[in-house]
Amino acid sequence: MSQKRLRHHRQRLSENHRQDRNRQAGNSTGILEKNILACLYDIHGPATINVLVKGTAVSRSSKDDIVAMTSILLKKNQIVKTGKNCFILNKNANIFEAILDKNPRGFGFATTLSSRISTPSFQRDPFISISQMGSANHGDRILIRVLKVRSDGHPEAEIIKILQRGTEQLAGFFSTDGSVPHVIPEDPRYSFSVHIPEEQYESARHGDVVLVKIFPAPERAATVQGRIIEVFGSPDNVDVQMRMVIEKFKLPHVFDERVLKEAEALAEELPDLKTRTDLRSIGHVTIDGETAKDFDDAIAVVKTKSGFRLYVSIADVGYFVKPGTALDKEAYERGTSIYFPGRVIPMLPEKLSNNLCSLVPGKDRLTFSAILDFDKQGKRIKMSFCRSIICSRQRFTYTTVKKILIDKDTAIRKEHKDFLTPLKWAGELAQKLLQRRIERGSIGFNIPEPEISLDENGKISSIKRAERNFAHQIIEEFMLAANEAVAETFTKSGKATLYRIHEKPDPEKVREFREFSKTLGLELPRAADTPDWFGRVLDLVKGSLKEYVVNNLLLRTMQQARYSPENVGHFGLAATDYTHFTSPIRRYPDLMVHRALDNLLTKSSEKKQFSSEMQTNLKDVGQFLSTRERVAISAEREISDRLKLHFMEKHIGETFDAVISGVNNYAFFVELLELFVSGAVTVAQLTDDYYLFDVKHYRLIGETTAKIYQIGQQVQVTVQSVDKGRNRINFIPA
Repeated sequence: MSQKRLRHHRQRLSENHRQDRNRQAGNSTGILEKNILACLYDIHGPATINVLVKGTAVSRSSKDDIVAMTSILLKKNQIVKTGKNCFILNKNANIFEAILDKNPRGFGFATTLSSRISTPSFQRDPFISISQMGSANHGDRILIRVLKVRSDGHPEAEIIKILQRGTEQLAGFFSTDGSVPHVIPEDPRYSFSVHIPEEQYESARHGDVVLVKIFPAPERAATVQGRIIEVFGSPDNVDVQMRMVIEKFKLPHVFDERVLKEAEALAEELPDLKTRTDLRSIGHVTIDGETAKDFDDAIAVVKTKSGFRLYVSIADVGYFVKPGTALDKEAYERGTSIYFPGRVIPMLPEKLSNNLCSLVPGKDRLTFSAILDFDKQGKRIKMSFCRSIICSRQRFTYTTVKKILIDKDTAIRKEHKDFLTPLKWAGELAQKLLQRRIERGSIGFNIPEPEISLDENGKISSIKRAERNFAHQIIEEFMLAANEAVAETFTKSGKATLYRIHEKPDPEKVREFREFSKTLGLELPRAADTPDWFGRVLDLVKGSLKEYVVNNLLLRTMQQARYSPENVGHFGLAATDYTHFTSPIRRYPDLMVHRALDNLLTKSSEKKQFSSEMQTNLKDVGQFLSTRERVAISAEREISDRLKLHFMEKHIGETFDAVISGVNNYAFFVELLELFVSGAVTVAQLTDDYYLFDVKHYRLIGETTAKIYQIGQQVQVTVQSVDKGRNRINFIPA
């Protein structure tokens, strides 16, 4: 652990001690007020003064104090009198349960609001200042009161009570500096250190990453007691970094014995096929990346008199994973598979994901198929769905299909001559589907993705631009077509399912983007709230240096796509109906859609009961699974950023081409064009002149030379240092 990080942590502890003293010297009246509100919320009904006396249990608080406080709360309209000396919370008290998302600087936000008495109606998560934080830690479940909503729409809140501590164990750095060995949490959002008894750290060395169990749960003290339950090792090890991310995001990564037993007990023999449509004569193939291990979708395209017939056959995970089983519950809790470089945390055990539900060539596999007919222009004219059985003819990679269709590689085409015509038809249909999607206004963001490769020793061997070619587009178009067809089926039937929705962008964010675009010299089309407008903006910068910046900034105006039983359409795809049907191995919502579609097709009374039960909680289920998806995305992004730091350590002193992605009065921020690594050049490093920040145009201007550093500009930068403690790469101008 760096000395900088250690000094920073000690400063935080000192600040926490100071805040503790201030809190202890604070007004006990405020504590009593909060305790009464929390007590009434817990009771969830009328309470007498005597009940409040017993429920608050505040030292030095008498019955008279509580009587006086109830009078104050009545005047504030926080409580209502329901009888003689009997009180209940006002429905407008703005009291909510929430999860605390704490910033390393001490303030935080209340997320995932719910309440027994009020309905959250805020557009943004309530802000909690340092002074209102009390002893709460990141991840705690808290009871809050929203005090006001600022003119800009941001609510401000205070913490009334800590309902449940958010963590019992965490990863951190073991340190023997100082009089008492301790663990400094790796996540800076936890502002305490954990003291370790001397007999508990025999195998841990100074600087090692360890997993520590906390006892008791941290209250007001800045230091708590704990014990080391696992030593991960050096933070320079890639696998240790991955374990740190797993612990930081509380990712379930080990299947318990009951789940594994259920998976092992699943029979590999095929069931009675009388109820299934036999599609083994159809020439299905899979097309995936080189490193893919699970193949959950297969496709086939046949030319017809009227146009094309597309088969999209998806592994029938629902046949193996039944509702209410340990497998099902575990898959729901995970919500999605999580992909790290060279590693995966699967939603389902390997026997399912890499065997029974993997559509490997030459093996009969149970599937759920969408059979879609299109005319010669790519317009869908018919659709049907069935539980089926297929046998994949070939496993293709995106690279091989590109060599066949685009590069016209003679040797590769000769090797796969039996598939040339079906692949040609697939390419033709995909091109028509893409064209129709573009014409209706579907937004084509172009944000390159990094591909991090590990060598045989688990070290980072390279970071490069992930290749995307027409073979990727073929699969994307076919999966989109299947998802839309399934969603439309539910919409027409009126039956409930989880849609994949994407709401319209925030108008204020779009307005801010329009203002900012002027600094880039862009002449935007007349403002509109349609996907087509976004597409035309992207076309303006296509192929230019501004493309990367504009794509990212425009993406930030968008709402997050999510799962919901309320079909409001998918703005980004310009689709009226959209769901997720095509990846039940790695996404739980797809498994739910499979079950609901099977219910729709078979109309079984037993399955109807399950569908009705599911429908009751579908909104909460959608919210939970959307949250699990966002956690997975954050974890994947985090490990990518961490590995980039390790990789760039080997490149200190080297120079790279970069594009400026942001500017403020302290620094400008860059993205390396080839490595997709981001970092900053501080104003202090610009020694050739004194630079002023032009707020209006988002640029730095040299006072004497008039030299400009502006968003979208290409520059050359040299790696100066890598600060792992602050997860930052520092550059200087080349």
